[in-house]
Amino acid sequence: MKTIQKEKLYTVQEVAQMYGITKHTIRFYTDKGLIPPLIRDENNNRLFNQESLNWLEGCICLKGCGMSIKDLKHYGNLCLQGESTLKERYEMIIKYRDIARENLLKAQRVLEYAECKVKHYEDIINGLTYDNSNPSTWKQSELDCRK
Repeated sequence: MKTIQKEKLYTVQEVAQMYGITKHTIRFYTDKGLIPPLIRDENNNRLFNQESLNWLEGCICLKGCGMSIKDLKHYGNLCLQGESTLKERYEMIIKYRDIARENLLKAQRVLEYAECKVKHYEDIINGLTYDNSNPSTWKQSELDCRK
């Protein structure tokens, strides 16, 4: 005799911990209709199965790429329409991939600047250079940390 296993369901609190996001964010996404397979218990509490977790993870990733809530909703609706929308979804993903790439390059430049500043402070602390770390005392030539 085959045993039917019950589908694992997660509460908003559990999902928030799993993904490192707030319960408010999860509720916001569900209220906006971004998680279409939403399940509710007898007390009207949101519950998440694997499919709804997949949708949530997609929202988190695409939002991280810079996708607006409006575009997330549109993208989700396109997904629900099926293969006939593949080209439009592809174009949306390309657009936001490019935005994510641009943001990554900006973040890399910021990290390089911070690494340079750390080295500079270490040099000051170790007596290898003078303290010119206060931006209000910089000369134009000292503004570029990439030297």
